[in-house]
This record gives sequence, C-alpha cells and structure tokens, in this order.
Amino acid sequence: MEISLKYLPGGRAVASGNVMAQSDLDLKEAVLREDLKFYFMNPCEKYRARHQIPWKLALQILKILMVTTQLIFFGLSNQLVVSFKEENTIAFKHLFLKGYSGVDEDDYSCSIYTQQDAYDSIFYVINQYRQLKNISLGTLGYEHEGSGLKICKQQYKKGTMLTSNDTLNIDVSTETECIFLKPQELAGKNAELKLNSSFFSLEFYRLIQVEISFKLKGIALQTIHARELPDCYAFQNTITFNNRAHSGKIKIYFDSDTDIQECKDWHIFSSVLQKNTQYILVFDGFVILSCFASLILCTRSIVLALRLQKRFVNFFLEKYKRHVCHADRLEFINGWYVLVIISDVMTIIGSILKMEIKAKNLTSYDVCSILLGTSTLFVWVGVIRYLGYFQTYNVLILTMQASLPKVLRFCCCAGMIYLGYTFCGWIVLGPYHEKFEDLNTVAECLFSLVNGDDMFATFAQIQQKSMLVWVFSRLYLYSFISLFIYMILSLFIALITDSYDTIKKYQQSGFPVTDLHEFLKDHGSVHYGKEQTSMPFICCSRRQQSDDNLILIN
Repeated sequence: MEISLKYLPGGRAVASGNVMAQSDLDLKEAVLREDLKFYFMNPCEKYRARHQIPWKLALQILKILMVTTQLIFFGLSNQLVVSFKEENTIAFKHLFLKGYSGVDEDDYSCSIYTQQDAYDSIFYVINQYRQLKNISLGTLGYEHEGSGLKICKQQYKKGTMLTSNDTLNIDVSTETECIFLKPQELAGKNAELKLNSSFFSLEFYRLIQVEISFKLKGIALQTIHARELPDCYAFQNTITFNNRAHSGKIKIYFDSDTDIQECKDWHIFSSVLQKNTQYILVFDGFVILSCFASLILCTRSIVLALRLQKRFVNFFLEKYKRHVCHADRLEFINGWYVLVIISDVMTIIGSILKMEIKAKNLTSYDVCSILLGTSTLFVWVGVIRYLGYFQTYNVLILTMQASLPKVLRFCCCAGMIYLGYTFCGWIVLGPYHEKFEDLNTVAECLFSLVNGDDMFATFAQIQQKSMLVWVFSRLYLYSFISLFIYMILSLFIALITDSYDTIKKYQQSGFPVTDLHEFLKDHGSVHYGKEQTSMPFICCSRRQQSDDNLILIN
C-alpha cells in the first residue's frame, strides 16, 4: 500500500492514508450513533426527528380496540354455552337420581344406605330414561335408534362370607357383567322379563360398583335470541354406584361429558341471524388482517434491531478492540415486540377458530377461549410500554425488571419450605382434615393461609379423634403461618421495596452508565433537521429534548 506524506506548516508530516481511514471510521461512527439514537427513541420523538409516522403505535391502539371487542362478543357467546351445559347437568341429576336434594354431598351427588334403596335407585334411572320425552322440559332426545342404557356391574368372583365366626372366603379377582337396554325394548311387553332377570340380583358383599351409562342429544335454542345459529349437543352421562369401601354406604356419582356437534339438516328462517353471522365473520377478518400487519411490522423491527446490534458490536470491536457486554446486547432485543408477536399469532389462530365456530364447522370453544383470552391479556399488558415513555409511569416497569431476578431466586428457596409443609400436612393431617386430603388441596389451603384466608375454619375443622395429631396440627399451622406471613412474605415485600428505592435513586442521580450509554452521549446531540409545528399527534408537538438524560426505552 502506498502512503503519501503531506507536509504541514511547522515541518510536520501526516500520512494521508491514515487520515482517510480515520475519516471513514469517524463517518461510520457518526452514522451509527445517529441510527442508534433514532432506534431508542419513542414514536413521537421519531416523528419529530425524521417525520416517520408511528404506524406501529397507531396499529396497536386500533388492535386493542378490535381485539377487546372481539373478545367481548365471543365471551357473550361462550357464556351461553357454559350456562347451557351447567343447567343441563343439574336437570339430569334431578331427572335420574332418586332423592337428589339439589346439592352435591362432597365430591359425589348423593348416597344410599340400604339394599332396597340401591334397587330403587337403579330402577328409577331405567324408568326415567324410558319416559324421558314425556317428562323432560328440555329439548332432549335419544342419540339414535340403536342407542340405549348400558348397565354394568363389577364384583368380586364368587365366594362365601360367614359373619357368625368372622370368616371371609372370597376371590379378590374381579369380573364385569353388562346388559344393554334399548328404548324400544323398555317400551315393549318384554321389558319386565329383562328387568326381572338374574342380572339385577345383586350380592352386595362382593359388589364393587354398578355403572349406568347412556347418551342423549339436545339443541341450545337460547342462542337464537342472541342472534346466533344454534348448537347441537351430545351428552354422555354416567351414573356410578360406588361400593368399593363396603362400609354400608354406597356413594352415587353423576358425570356428564358434553360434546358440541354440528347440527345436521336444520333450517332456520331468519335473515337477521344470517346477516349478523356475516357481519361478525367480516369483523373477525379485519382483526386477522390488523394482527397480521402488526406481526409483520414487529418482526421487521426485530430484524432491523439485530442488524443494528451487529453493526454496533463490529464497530466497537474495530475501534476499541473489545467486545460489547451482554447487557448492552440485550438492549437491542425489544421484549415488547416479542410479546406483541406472540399475542398476534395467538389472536390470528384464535380468530380463525372463532370464525369456524361461528360458521358451526368447529366446536373447540375451550381452545379458542384460551387463545383469545391470553392474547387479549398480552395486548393490554403491552399498553404499559407506552406509559413507560413517561418517566413518571415508568417506575413499575423498571421496578419489575430490577426485582425479577432476586424475586425468582427467593421464590426457589421459599418453595422448598412450602413443598416440605405440603407433603407433611398431606401425610399427617389428610385422614383428619378435608383440606389436607390430597396434595393439590393441601397446596391450595396453605396458599390461602399465606394470604390470610380461612384461617379459623382451617383450625376448627381438624378432628379431635387423636390428641397427638391435634397437637401436631396446632404446631404445624402456627409454625407455617408465623414463618410465611411474618418472615418470608415480609422479606418478599422487602426485595421489591428495595428495588423500588434503587430505581427512585437512579431517577434522581442517574442510571448506571454502560458502554452503549456512553457511546450515545458522546459528541453532543445530533440534529435531524428543522422542526415542524404542525403535527398529527398531540404528544409529538412537544419540545425536542436533549440527549443528556437519554434513557433506553427497551
């Protein structure tokens, strides 16, 4: 490489090649600094700087309104589905369970205590099923012509039980016998023969359970009043007479699985329903388009940010001969954009499912509600980002960011103690307290105690059949409440309070300066041109601020 020398006054010589290289590096630095400052501006500052219209901001505001409106429409429709299922389940219990009081006993519906009650309850189900169309108030019917009642009894194999000398001789292997009763057979003359067969002669000392299952269908006509097309339902009902404990008490469980199906060959003469369905489908289409546009814009911003990160890392390595720290690299990854992308994807999928449900091609209400509900949650959480542009409202975000690592580490340690109390309470207090019968219930009970809920009831419901267990329960509950409420919960709050105080001090005295901050503050501010006074957004008409107190918005 040839290097030409240029003589300056005073006899000094400068290598023109080095001057050109330094000049290119300075130019690259100025351009990079300008791009970095522009990237970390909020939408209003970007408009003042380069008159770039904040399309993403306007689209996010529009999307919030559209997604929320869509969720409300779907919620009202889903509410009708849930109420129809619940009301039918209650109706089935009153129809098929003899002596049902209207309130379930613990986790089962009702119970019986005599052999005659068992026979009466079984034949009551059969008789009610036979007269269903004459006694039911709902739009219920049998599934099809070949459907019917399936009755199965499970019992131990034949044995003998002599109660006089407390001798039990029984084969513990089980056998299952079933019988199928069609509605046509129950209505015929031969019904009594089947009902009087040996199948219904129960030997209760070896009977384990009797299970009666049948399918019914129904139509939800209440959706017509909400200007929606009706849904058809298939109900798989199962009534179980549980005698596994052989304690003299048979528990009766009623379970109803509801499946929403597409109605076949229905004709509804109403133009209002069809037009309303078309309007909602068009609106859902606009929601999908807006979310797709938001997805493209946010993905584009992330790609440009990664390219800008690469430029900054390469320049820093070229000029200062060292790598950029990990924290500065993460500044380029805008977590809000990632949240928006996830929300957009979920909204698009949920909207497609909602359109199919509205057109009665699908019945996946639960999946659709999870997608739309979660996406709406993310959309509203994303509003905090725009409040974070103002220093007064930015405290929540900064406090959460600063306290999150410490809180997670603290929760891991506290979780070990919590799990220990959970297992201990389950194994010791489970036989004596209904809130400690299984691990899930124990965990929920302890979490309620931490929040001060149901304390007296938890203490009072412990059975005093064993004085040793009663004393242990007092030590267990007092120690848990004292440890978690007075110590662990207080420390948890202290961690967040400490982070909040640190953020407040930083806002007054300045945040810790990193290499990226120093690079952006060097050589003063960069001017982008003459400021215009006519702005389409009110917030964009404010005075342009200096870069001296620049805070990265990511």
